[in-house]
Amino acid sequence: MALAEGSKPRDDSHFPDIVELNVGGQVYVTRLQTLVAVPDSLLWQMFSRQSPKELARDTKGRFFLDRDGFLFRYVLDYLRDLTLVLPDYFPERSRLRREADFFQLRELAKRLSPTVSKDDSVGEEVAHVHGHGDSEGGSVTSPHGAGSARSPSADARKLGYITVGYRGSYTIGRDIQTDAKFRRVARITVCGKTSLAKEVFGDTLNESRDPDRPPERYTSRYYLKYNFLEQAFDKLTEVGFHMVACSSTGTCAYTSNDPGPGEDKIWTSYTEYVFCREQ
Repeated sequence: MALAEGSKPRDDSHFPDIVELNVGGQVYVTRLQTLVAVPDSLLWQMFSRQSPKELARDTKGRFFLDRDGFLFRYVLDYLRDLTLVLPDYFPERSRLRREADFFQLRELAKRLSPTVSKDDSVGEEVAHVHGHGDSEGGSVTSPHGAGSARSPSADARKLGYITVGYRGSYTIGRDIQTDAKFRRVARITVCGKTSLAKEVFGDTLNESRDPDRPPERYTSRYYLKYNFLEQAFDKLTEVGFHMVACSSTGTCAYTSNDPGPGEDKIWTSYTEYVFCREQ
C-alpha cells in the first residue's frame, strides 16, 4: 500500500520482521508490515515512528498493549488484508468499534457503525426495539411505548438456568477459623446459555476459552475474573435469578504421608450452585 506524501515512516529495520505482542494477556505473533499496514494509525505510529526501547514490554520481552486481548484478533485480521469478516453471531460489535477508534483505524470504525449497511442497520434496529442492542445516544424505547407487551421470543430468552461452580481446598487444624477458606476461591466457573451468562456477568465474564459461541448455545467453559462467591451471587440476584439447588463433593487427606497426633487435614471439594430465572 502506497503511503501518503509526508507520511513515509523512518527506517523500521530496528524492529524485527516477526513481532510478538502481548495484548491484555493474549499473545499474538505477526509480521511488522501487518502492524504498519494503515498509515497514521496508532500501530503505524508505534512501529514506524518509535523505537523498541520506547514501547512497553512484558516480562518476556514481548511488546505490551493494555487493550482487550480477545477483540484484538479482529483488529489484526483486518490489518492483514483490510477487509472485515466477523462471525455470524457477534455481540461485541460496539466494543470492537471502540477498539478501532483507539487504534485510530477510521475505516474499520466506519464499517462497524450500525448504519454501515442496510442488513446491519436493520439488525441493530430490531435489537434496539427489543432492548438487546447498544444505544449510541441514550435509551431506546419501543415505538409501541414502554408499557407494550414483549414478544414471546424475547420473553423466552429471559428464562433459564445458570450454574456457578468452584473447586476449593482448606485445612482444618487447631485454629479452624484461621485456616478454613470457604468463600474466596481460585476460580469460579459459569455454565449455561451464552446470552444469559453475558447478560448477568458482562465484562467480568472471561470468554477467552470459548469465544464466538452463538448466544442461544450452551457452554461450560466460561469463568469469572474475580474469586468471591458473594459477588457472583449479588449479580445473579440483581437480574432476578434465585438459587434452586446446590451440591458438593469432598475428599480429605493429611498434610504429610506419616500423620502424627494432631496432624492437620486438607479438605478439597467441588461445589455447584444452580440458579434459575422464571417469569
